[in-house]
Amino acid sequence: MSSEEKGEKAAGLSTPEKTTSLQRGFDGEEVAGARYEEDFYTRNGLNFRSFTKRAGGEMNDLERSMKARHLQMIAIGGSIGAGFFVGSGNALRTGGPASLLIDFIIIGVMMFNTVYALGELAVLFPVSGGFYTYSTRFIDPSWGFAMGWNYVFQWAIVLPLELTVCGFTVQFWNKEINVAVWITVFLVAIIVVNVFGTLGYAEEEFWSAVIKLGATIVFIIIAFVLVLGGGPDSGRYNEYWGARYWYEPGAFANGFRGFCSCFVTAAFAFSGTELVGLAAAEAKNPVKALPGAIKQIFWRITLFYILGLFFVGLLVPYDDPSLLGADDGNGYIDVNTSPFVLIGRYAGLKGFDDFMNVVILVSVLSIGVSAVYGGSRTLTALAQQGYAPRIFAYVDKSGRPLFSVLLILAFGLLAYISLDGQGSTVFNWLLALSGLAALFTWGSICLAHIRFRHAWAHHGHTTDEIPFKAIGGIYGSYLGLILIFLVLLAQLFVAIAPVGGGFNDAEGFFMSYLALPVVIVFYIGGWIWKRQGWLKLDSIDVDSGRRELPWDEIHAYRAELAAMPAWKRIFHLVFI
Repeated sequence: MSSEEKGEKAAGLSTPEKTTSLQRGFDGEEVAGARYEEDFYTRNGLNFRSFTKRAGGEMNDLERSMKARHLQMIAIGGSIGAGFFVGSGNALRTGGPASLLIDFIIIGVMMFNTVYALGELAVLFPVSGGFYTYSTRFIDPSWGFAMGWNYVFQWAIVLPLELTVCGFTVQFWNKEINVAVWITVFLVAIIVVNVFGTLGYAEEEFWSAVIKLGATIVFIIIAFVLVLGGGPDSGRYNEYWGARYWYEPGAFANGFRGFCSCFVTAAFAFSGTELVGLAAAEAKNPVKALPGAIKQIFWRITLFYILGLFFVGLLVPYDDPSLLGADDGNGYIDVNTSPFVLIGRYAGLKGFDDFMNVVILVSVLSIGVSAVYGGSRTLTALAQQGYAPRIFAYVDKSGRPLFSVLLILAFGLLAYISLDGQGSTVFNWLLALSGLAALFTWGSICLAHIRFRHAWAHHGHTTDEIPFKAIGGIYGSYLGLILIFLVLLAQLFVAIAPVGGGFNDAEGFFMSYLALPVVIVFYIGGWIWKRQGWLKLDSIDVDSGRRELPWDEIHAYRAELAAMPAWKRIFHLVFI
């Protein structure tokens, strides 16, 4: 190795051979050149030529068309859907307002540290298509195999669920039209968005996040006024309301079982928050855009989840008869039980329930698009590393992982089982298969970050060589991992001793905890396939494949940050 190469390595740069590959995938020069050789219609997936294989056709040839504004809004409002707007009603019913709030805060703290850990890894190591590769690189290749397929499977199951919820949401206005019609309409809409590839996903997420963010701010302002008694005389909130429901019927429901049961709803509501790390691989300049986007997670957790659900707990009692009908009698979510819809109805605010249902519809459709995006990119990354059939490594001239997208879209057809009398039973088992999948993904991110930091120090590196550091450092990842372990224990307790009392039978247990044996099966499959286990620190490679970084700019920013007053420095570290 030449002295120049050694200097590059010490500065955190890749070797010349790897730099060429990284530049092609991340600085946009070669990618942009290849991209703009094609005409407008081919670049945007609007002709038959766009479906032919791109030169190279690998994950590094995915489009780098996302801008900073896309990542910002994906971080703030992306993946917020039925779990938050509708599922929170069921959590309120089973756990009470205090359990709802505490559980969401706990998951929020865990998610905050997890996403920061992911941000540190993603800025330093370019990962196209799947952060499961961090598990493969820093933990255990067999576990990485399990996490990759677990993540694909999670999104493949979420897509038909969200399509079904879309159909039932529209029935809020018209119950005469068969739900199959609306499932078809929204499936076609998701297909159309995916025709435009990465840019289609980015723009859809940006505008849907704007709608969700605006609606949540409007809701919080209205809820604050209602709590103070500023509602119309025709509604129930025409006098000071305060925290009366925390006293009667009470802050907690169903004791410790109710408290533990809310964790699953909270985890489901936060699912997809990690997509900002996946999307960063297709951003024009992720080194600059990703840190700012990661820091917006604080606002998402605080504004959407904590503050929004705090007001929900103040304005709707956990024993409300409408919440008791948590589904429509067929096992599916009923948007009429959304506490956000009920508050507008009880306040006498005409049209507010329609407004919130439009927001729910946009949110659920957004999750469907995210499901195709997250599942397809991860599947393509698996194929690239030999963990899935090679056909799924195909990337077309418009930058779409074509066959991976088609496979995830095919799972959307499962939504039509809602038309069958036993459809809800099938859906409940599908949900059980993916119910805890996100927790394993988040835990793996935290553990991969911990293992990376230990290997980084073991190989003689310092944290000064890390361009973007997790705000909690390695201790934040330890905290996140511990909280995930406790949540899994809480769900195990609920699987054995459900909220209704007594003990579960075998069917009830696996309906609540089927994701664990599924992950174990995936892990065994990965070990049989790769015959590789837990990695020792000596064998963990922390040097190859690192992103080429603008260290002059990084050092200048750090110097500028160090010269700021303490309050301003904290503000920049957390929010900017």
